[in-house]
Amino acid sequence: MTRPTTTFSLAEQPEVFFSSTRTSRAIRRHLAAGEVRHIAGRLYTRNTSDSLQDVVRRRVWEVAAGYFPGAVIVDRTAFEMRPSGPEGSIFLSGDTRRVVRLPGVVLNSRRGLGPVSGDQPFMQGLFLSSWPRRFLENMRPSRTRTGVSRTLSRAEMEQRLQAILVNQGESQLGVLRDEARRLAPELEAEPQSARLDSLIGALLGTRVDKHLLTAAGRATRAGRGWDEARLPLFDELLAALSEYVPFERTERPAHAGAPFAFFEAYFSNFIEGTEFLVSEARDIVFAGAIPAARPQDAHDILGSYDAVSDPAMRAATPHDPAALDGLLRTAHARMLAGRPGVDPGRYKSSPNRAGETEFVAPLLVRGTLERGLERQLALPPGFQRAVFTMFLVSEVHPFADGNGRVARLLANAELTAAAQQRLIVPTVLRDDYLQALRAMSRQANAAPLIAVLDRAQQLCAQIDWADLHGAEAQLRATHAFDTPAEAEEAGVILRLPSELQGAAQS
Repeated sequence: MTRPTTTFSLAEQPEVFFSSTRTSRAIRRHLAAGEVRHIAGRLYTRNTSDSLQDVVRRRVWEVAAGYFPGAVIVDRTAFEMRPSGPEGSIFLSGDTRRVVRLPGVVLNSRRGLGPVSGDQPFMQGLFLSSWPRRFLENMRPSRTRTGVSRTLSRAEMEQRLQAILVNQGESQLGVLRDEARRLAPELEAEPQSARLDSLIGALLGTRVDKHLLTAAGRATRAGRGWDEARLPLFDELLAALSEYVPFERTERPAHAGAPFAFFEAYFSNFIEGTEFLVSEARDIVFAGAIPAARPQDAHDILGSYDAVSDPAMRAATPHDPAALDGLLRTAHARMLAGRPGVDPGRYKSSPNRAGETEFVAPLLVRGTLERGLERQLALPPGFQRAVFTMFLVSEVHPFADGNGRVARLLANAELTAAAQQRLIVPTVLRDDYLQALRAMSRQANAAPLIAVLDRAQQLCAQIDWADLHGAEAQLRATHAFDTPAEAEEAGVILRLPSELQGAAQS
């Protein structure tokens, strides 16, 4: 912190500042005039309106540097980087042992090592512990009779290590362990290094340790860790679908034939950006005409048609996690068979995202799907389960590519298994559908997703799918093939056959 010079100017002082022998007389004059306030000891503030607690907490690092120049931020504070507990404890290591109590903050300095290799310069001359030092020093046991403990608990340490494992991978945990081993002698922390080794080994499953304290840690070790942030979304969707009463739309026999399967595959791929004219897609599926310039895109259409036209796959639904795992892998392998580069039938090995949405980490895919399935099976068969399945697979995004197509296939299987009308999301509803998924993912708002899928099912229930060309003509009349941009420019929306008929009669 900058100390006042011999010529004291209040206007040049920061919000909090320390007095010195040369400036104390001038500061007392400002204090008497109500232009500064005394906080504690030699500490003052020129802020005369905010509470002293707010001022100290806002300027806590400047205050800490003024009392303990060159100290290292250590123990739980090195992780949390804010005052902890009801007293607002900050923990430091330096050349003195001292406790300074201030409004809203307690500075706790223990006599110990100052900065060591890897520690980072921080604000106002303070230092911040390196990551290996943070983990080693927080493996020391600590007790407190009042306030907050100096170090994190074993469970809290487990949670932080698990976050590294989930978000950065096993290799990063190995790097942390190796760096901590190298640093341990300098800190005289060999016992703490051994405990850290044991905990990391337990999470990786390379050591037998029956003392993992968190359910998430034990699940991760078993390969079934889950994304805790997704569970509230699943619960909100479960609640919304439990209250929703769907329309009964029974699937007619003609709707299970090749025309419906063709358009199901066509529109599902169009949503994902695999865009063909209907005539081109028809030649690919029924004449085997693979465009030389787009062989992989053509195989996407073929793979999707192969999956959705298979009677067994059309109606296969999961009853337990193993069945869901098998269905997902099988569907993905068949639909993406023409793209070996995306590992058909294998879950992702790297994180994936779309825009601002980061999907479930690879290590948490199995467990998150399992937690979602528990909720899905609590819903009535049919439309409610279909909507939940659609969101579950889309939100987890278990594969490197093809997640939307797999999600729609498994959702439709829930409808077929309940003898209900399968649904197709036409091109004109693409933006509404994707925005509805985002609304559920980001705002936990289920209403748009339920509404757009209900509209899609309603459309499919009114189309005569007995003939390919007849179905195409009806779909064109409803504007199903219009892109959202084309529909907006023309001022049209999706119109159901019953709505068109009613308009014609009037």
